[in-house]
Amino acid sequence: MAHDLHALDDAYLAFWREYQLCTLTTPRPDGSPHVVPVGATFDPETLTARVISSRTSRKVQNVVEAGEAGARVALCQVDRARWATIEGVARVSDDPDAVADAVRRYAERYRQPRVNPERVVIEIRVDRAMGRA
Repeated sequence: MAHDLHALDDAYLAFWREYQLCTLTTPRPDGSPHVVPVGATFDPETLTARVISSRTSRKVQNVVEAGEAGARVALCQVDRARWATIEGVARVSDDPDAVADAVRRYAERYRQPRVNPERVVIEIRVDRAMGRA
């Protein structure tokens, strides 16, 4: 079921605040999907999803290798019959303020992550939302 990004209902937004593991799907250089479990956050006000990661991870490399235009990605979570998928264009940022903001958001939803000097943030400009929450 598609959702209007500018009128997401309370149940859908609450689902994105719960402690739920997600999957992130990024395109490999050959076009095949690379799907990995991640912790993620979604800010409905800016329509931005964030995933923190080490800069050496394959998911980060997939986004970087997509070039300046970014990579089209999907972020999904499921809990029995409830599910939510958000899609958009991802780019990687190593800006210290952006990384710190992503870590703060991650800690609010999950827990304080370990210190990682190689940390970057995958920022996804969300342009599609689907699901049943």
